[in-house]
Amino acid sequence: MKIGVDGRAAKWYRGTGIGTYTYQLINSINKVDNNNDYLVFLPENSALDLSDNFNIELVRATASTNFWDEVRVPNILNDNNIDLYHVPQNGVGLNANINCHKAITLHDIIPLRMPETVSDRYLYIFNNELPEIINNCDGILTVSEFSKQDIAKEFNFPKNKIFVTHLAAEDIYRPLDKCQCKKILEKEYNIKEDFILYVGGFSPRKNITGLIEAFSLLPKDIRKNLKLVITGKKGISYNLYKNRAIELHIEDSVIFTDFIPLENLPIFYNASELLVYPSFYEGFGLPPLEAMACGTPVIASNVTSLPEICYDSALLINPYDINELKNSIELVLKDNILRAKMIKKGLIQSSKYSWNITAKSTIKAYSEIIKG
Repeated sequence: MKIGVDGRAAKWYRGTGIGTYTYQLINSINKVDNNNDYLVFLPENSALDLSDNFNIELVRATASTNFWDEVRVPNILNDNNIDLYHVPQNGVGLNANINCHKAITLHDIIPLRMPETVSDRYLYIFNNELPEIINNCDGILTVSEFSKQDIAKEFNFPKNKIFVTHLAAEDIYRPLDKCQCKKILEKEYNIKEDFILYVGGFSPRKNITGLIEAFSLLPKDIRKNLKLVITGKKGISYNLYKNRAIELHIEDSVIFTDFIPLENLPIFYNASELLVYPSFYEGFGLPPLEAMACGTPVIASNVTSLPEICYDSALLINPYDINELKNSIELVLKDNILRAKMIKKGLIQSSKYSWNITAKSTIKAYSEIIKG
């Protein structure tokens, strides 16, 4: 097979879910596939060391210009007799005039399920552009069985043409010495106390307000020596969360770190007491897997894809029930036997997912889509 891949997100959006996915997919296919040929569109200095069966077409634009001139893409693909062209970022940028099989990765349809939680531009793409993109697709890759069912239902797309390729934690997520990690965080981030961790975006669908409220309900004897650390780039909802902490008189106990470099995230996971991920909606949800791979207990929502990904390795809660979330946090903090079981199960569960498996599943999907 000759496969074209839009790899721009691997450089421009590294550190986000779609950027991590694109980078790891290309990197892992490179490791497991010496037989097929690939033409990858990449910006300069993408830090991907690719084999001889990978050809790179440099994209000289920047992320701020969104997409390269669409006229060039069909010409380049047709000149190379590509069998299939894959756009990993929800199909955005897919050209209808490409003369080959077309596939997209549609991670989820959050803008259609929770439109109030996304930007106007993103919502416009899903409402006005995505239906036509999907009509031009020969196959869709997605990241969970939950998303597969959601996509098939929303777009009436044949389920036999939707392929599940689960994500995985990157190799950097592994158990580290907790004391050493805590020392690093004290030095670099001035975090001295034990802490509960949240990792992810600042969208309202992530339920950060609910997490802050649940933390405020913890008994004072637990909370007096405990912090709530909320990582992630401070989005437009930041002031809402900060003000809620002030209203609850816990502003001194809630730490907003802003963006954390990728290499420091394993340190945060390993130093924390537990990860709390009370999202209302996820197409996959990488932070719980990353935390489990580090040997960190996880509390996550019992809705959408999270039960599928976490299975019985996390404490699953109703994200709409603040008291249940509070009680679960308190239980995990107090019950050392439960913590030990969660850590063991989490390490086993996270090991079931790997990017090599994702790559092999993707290559198989390419073949199935080309066969029709």
